[in-house]
Amino acid sequence: MQSNKRIAKIVGILFIAATVTSSLSISITEPILEATNVLEAFSDKSSQISGAAILILINAISVAFIAILLFPILKKKSERLALGYVGMRIMEGVLFAAYVAVLLAVLSISKDYSASNVQDAGNFKPIGESFLILAEWTFDIGLGIVFTISAMILNYMLYRFALVPIWLSAWGFLGALISMIIVLLKFYDIQVTEALDFIIGIQEMVFAVWLIIKGLKE
Repeated sequence: MQSNKRIAKIVGILFIAATVTSSLSISITEPILEATNVLEAFSDKSSQISGAAILILINAISVAFIAILLFPILKKKSERLALGYVGMRIMEGVLFAAYVAVLLAVLSISKDYSASNVQDAGNFKPIGESFLILAEWTFDIGLGIVFTISAMILNYMLYRFALVPIWLSAWGFLGALISMIIVLLKFYDIQVTEALDFIIGIQEMVFAVWLIIKGLKE
């Protein structure tokens, strides 16, 4: 019982760490990725990109450990669903690590771009743009698909086994579903306001505080 409460508190802290680092990294990278000349922006903001990469790696480690720590608790309810949750969160962490690798590759290309002469500079743009497309899809799949599946699995288990109040698990499941729909619509070039992503973001913060204060029901 006491062990479960300690685990819940640690998991709550990790949820906060994952959300904060993810939000900060997005706030840093988004203006740079939307710049007219992205390679130039990467070169000029290299320290910010490096800082964002560290934040994303912290996020990747946090989400993996959330699932690993929750596994012994969730396994008692459903080993199959618990394994699915762990698998999804580890996959999410791997995708975020891959996203970091692509960002650092673009950063390296941007430095060569800045050091080249005007005639050679154009050769770097297609390569940089290809890596940026890869980065975008890696991020969207990691956050928009894999994360949302993991969130739906977790909140389904929280609801089915009454580990938290119904309103909290229902909120999380609905928020994850909405976030997934937003990303799926992007595949068809249908843009929906990303403000709806805050539904799951806020729920995870509330859930984190609940874990720290109340823990999970036995």
